Amino acid sequence: MKVKIIAEIGQAHEGSLGIAHSYIEALSNTGIDIIKFQTHIAEAESSSEEPFRVKFSYEDKTRFDYWKRMEFTLEQWIGIKNHCDQKGLEFMSTPTCLAAVDLLEKVGVKSYKVGSGDITNLLLLEKIAQTGKPIIISSGMSSITELQQAVDLIHQNDNQISILQCTSKYPTKPSDMGFNLINLYRTKFNVPIGFSDHSGTIFPSLAATALGAQIIEFHVVFDRMIFGPDSKSSLNINEIKTLSKGIRFIENAQNYQHENDLDDALKNMKNIFEKSLSVNKNLFMGHIISFDDLESKKPSNLGIPAKHFDNVVGKRLNKDKNKFDFLNYEDIG
Repeated sequence: MKVKIIAEIGQAHEGSLGIAHSYIEALSNTGIDIIKFQTHIAEAESSSEEPFRVKFSYEDKTRFDYWKRMEFTLEQWIGIKNHCDQKGLEFMSTPTCLAAVDLLEKVGVKSYKVGSGDITNLLLLEKIAQTGKPIIISSGMSSITELQQAVDLIHQNDNQISILQCTSKYPTKPSDMGFNLINLYRTKFNVPIGFSDHSGTIFPSLAATALGAQIIEFHVVFDRMIFGPDSKSSLNINEIKTLSKGIRFIENAQNYQHENDLDDALKNMKNIFEKSLSVNKNLFMGHIISFDDLESKKPSNLGIPAKHFDNVVGKRLNKDKNKFDFLNYEDIG
């Protein structure tokens, strides 16, 4: 199965339609498969009482104001999806409320991503599951029990489901990656398991790919110095290009089932690098060969194989040999 690479723009567009399209254009040449946004409808998802990251922006007085600024109209979302389609990339978005699901159904998404903060929002999960479309959920803020409840609800509707191991710390430290959970989730839930990264580096996603992650997700930003809640936890465009190449490299390496038997190319290499027996000094006919008379030199097919030196020690030469001549069985009696 090909590893799906998801680049999340999230709110990096800062509410600007032009910047959103600029991200799509820039990402179209990075080797990713899916561009993901977040679909916010402030009145439906938030209130002026929301306490998280209040006054974190010079522009927004409340978190509600921030979400409001992140909104796009239906027509704008359709334009964003069409741009992704034109670039051969799947458009995906995380709905943050039920109203956003209705909007995304009109836009025409193929699948849904659910953020870890909504894993216990069974109302939203039911709404998404009723679409019948594949669902990816992140584990970041949920316990095993809560994940199980979400998986059970989604399975009741026969949706395809994938789980991403995710740590909701920004940026995520190496000690918080939770790589051990990739195999745990794979064993427990028997669904495709991936990895959602917030480290701001390419290394965790490469490691997760090597560990068998089937989906890799990360945030994107043009520059980590840009204002935004996810900027320091994101990758820039050049890093994404490198990461995509690395993921495909690892993927191809995993798909090649290496056998212990040597192919023709390796057999030829073996002949070049392995060695034959030779003598390390001028020796005359009748000399009894000792261990100290022997040398080994390349290639392996011009004399007795060096591994068979025991067959030679104690044998008598039946001809003269010059220093560093190869030694063959016809030279000994």
